[in-house]
Amino acid sequence: MQLKLNLQFFAGEKTEKATPKKKQDSRKKGQVTKSQDLNTAVSLLVLFGFLSVFAVSMGTNIFHMFQHSIQYYMLMDVTEANLKTIVFEIMEQCIMILGPFMLAAVAAGVVANYAQVGWLVTGEPVKPKLEKLDPIKGFKRIFSMRSIVELLKSILKIGFVGTAAFVVLWLNIDEVLKIALKPIEDTLPLVGSLTVQMGLYAAAALLVLGVLDYFYQKFDFEKSIRMSKQDIKDEHKNSEGDPLIKSRIRQTQREMAMRRMMQEVPNADVVITNPTHYAIALKYDESKRDAPYVVAKGTDYVAQKIKLIAKENDVMMVENRPLARALHDQAEIGDSVPEAFFKAIAEILAYVYRIKNKL
Repeated sequence: MQLKLNLQFFAGEKTEKATPKKKQDSRKKGQVTKSQDLNTAVSLLVLFGFLSVFAVSMGTNIFHMFQHSIQYYMLMDVTEANLKTIVFEIMEQCIMILGPFMLAAVAAGVVANYAQVGWLVTGEPVKPKLEKLDPIKGFKRIFSMRSIVELLKSILKIGFVGTAAFVVLWLNIDEVLKIALKPIEDTLPLVGSLTVQMGLYAAAALLVLGVLDYFYQKFDFEKSIRMSKQDIKDEHKNSEGDPLIKSRIRQTQREMAMRRMMQEVPNADVVITNPTHYAIALKYDESKRDAPYVVAKGTDYVAQKIKLIAKENDVMMVENRPLARALHDQAEIGDSVPEAFFKAIAEILAYVYRIKNKL
């Protein structure tokens, strides 16, 4: 028994890689390969890297800020007039201390984002869409493969951060156990150092996860924009134009050119014929050209049409088979006749002018 498969059932399957135009259209909509986890990991790594280098100076500045607050602000009579000044001074000191670190983290995130997607500004993702309110699609998103992957990533993040904290504490277990016995001035630097180490370990682990997530996002994005063979055909048709429409446009252009050409026949001085297969209409106007030029030409049906219009408008026709064929092959509409034919055409025009003068 033979099984017959109708391949049309598989025509709509999206098995083909996206075309450059499809990728460009997706990019305009803000649909690009990007891992937010990678941006976060880079920002954290830079932040804790800065803290590891400038932690001592940062601690000193914070200590001086609290010292100044206790020694100066605590002794002030706080009034409605000076409260605003106190708040602004404290805020300014906090910004001076924390600002460089926050700025470095933000800059790192921007650089990481630019490295992934380049320069991209679009408001398409934030546009309100009714389909986002569709409960069925929302339910599908909750139980989709992407949601499962996001859940696994969240579990891995918690595991990585927890492992990083455990490793740092385990490597410094002796110092940690002695914290309760140390004075406060020795405890704070130790806690700060442990915190920075945990942050660096956790950021490094999250960076590895972010790189893996980027490759997954790339795979998932390319899969989501795959196209069917019919999609590619439709895109090609829309980009290059429907062949049927293009054919009609060319036909219309030919018809318009033909009409313009026929409108010039009554202005011709002479029509040189084959006599049945070729017809070349020539015009000589010494104010425009130094030589006669072709205003219309054609073969078979077009030649007969030129001859008919010439007859209706009393344009003389001269039979010269070799000259008609040669002019048709070597001169286009609007071109001056080749120099090789000057003598023959001059004789024809002289003959035409003599006949017209007699009339």
